[in-house]
Amino acid sequence: MRRADRLMQLVQILRDGALHRAGDLATATGVSLRTIYRDMETLAASGVPIEGERGIGYRVTAAITLPPLNLTMTEVEALHLGLSAVGQSDDPELSAAAQALSAKLDAVMPEDRSRAPSGYGFAIYPFADAARGFQHLPSLRQAIRTRQKMELTHQGEERTVRPLQLDYWGRLWTCVVWCEKHKGFDELRVDQISALRVLPSLFVDEPGKALRDFNAQKQQRN
Repeated sequence: MRRADRLMQLVQILRDGALHRAGDLATATGVSLRTIYRDMETLAASGVPIEGERGIGYRVTAAITLPPLNLTMTEVEALHLGLSAVGQSDDPELSAAAQALSAKLDAVMPEDRSRAPSGYGFAIYPFADAARGFQHLPSLRQAIRTRQKMELTHQGEERTVRPLQLDYWGRLWTCVVWCEKHKGFDELRVDQISALRVLPSLFVDEPGKALRDFNAQKQQRN
């Protein structure tokens, strides 16, 4: 398994908010305890809100707070998106300004975090190509709001899906969908979508195909 895929698997395990022992995470992903410790450090450094430590366990927290502002996940997403885009600019002055702002944000991150991100938005990031998915976020958001189906190409495979929810994990976006091709739910990495098109056809909640059904299945697995 590629490291990026393993890190994504770890995020999916931890996202339930429960405390998971490192040994259990190692068993689930087929790697050593030492590798899990390194992976947790990498995820924390990349901005994923990881809490925990060796010998106790790890979990992902739901909220990120920057005093004196209480930011929603969507607002944090917008902030991260802007910093990432500007930081990769060819304009050295703008890029330097984004780096400086990143450092200032680090300085006001909550003190009770087990490990504050190093270079907010600019850490050594396991999903280096995440920026490729930025262009798709507006279309995905529109389709989720208006409940429109989409045609997309994900890792070279063409699908028709019902987009249900966007999730954000430290510069990595995933989208929960009901896939008409595979007749089931999937969580697609947005950076692995090479093309998409919003279709005119709308969809309504149907038993077994709604977001609440996805959440219920996830709870049963946990």
